[in-house]
Amino acid sequence: MQPVERTSPEGVDFGWVMQMTFVTTILVGSPIVALLSLNATLPTWGARAVFAIQVGAVIWFVTAIALYVYAKRTDAGDGGSRPTTETED
Repeated sequence: MQPVERTSPEGVDFGWVMQMTFVTTILVGSPIVALLSLNATLPTWGARAVFAIQVGAVIWFVTAIALYVYAKRTDAGDGGSRPTTETED
C-alpha cells in the first residue's frame, strides 16, 4: 500500500481557499442572488440565468478575496497542526 503523502504549504493553502470559496458561495451567495432577483424583472429563463451568473460571479470573486485575506492572516487551512520537523537519523 502506498503511503499517504502530506504537504506543508508555505503561505496560503490555495486548495483550502478554493474549497471554502465554493461552499461559502453556495451557502451564502444563493440566498443573496434569490433576494436580489425579487426586485429584478426577469421575464425569461435566459434572463434569469444571465442574472444569476452575473450576480453570482461578483459574489464568488468577493468571497474568494475575503477568504484569501482571512487565510493569509490566520494561517487557515492547515488543520490546526504545527509544522512537522524532520530529524536526522
